[in-house]
Amino acid sequence: MKAAELRQKDAAELKEMLLKLRKDQFSLRIQHATGTLTNRNVMRHVRRDIARVKTVLNQLQGESA
Repeated sequence: MKAAELRQKDAAELKEMLLKLRKDQFSLRIQHATGTLTNRNVMRHVRRDIARVKTVLNQLQGESA
């Protein structure tokens, strides 16, 4: 997911996406703890996607203020 794609979405969609990504991150942490996670790179991608979404949300809030 690229930041340019995220900037085309509105704040409600970004918040919904952030919630989904955090649920995915929790699921991956549980899988890692139980030893069933096969690809650890997925955790890094989800973490970075969360950071991208949060960055775009902060930029949107800065523009509206």
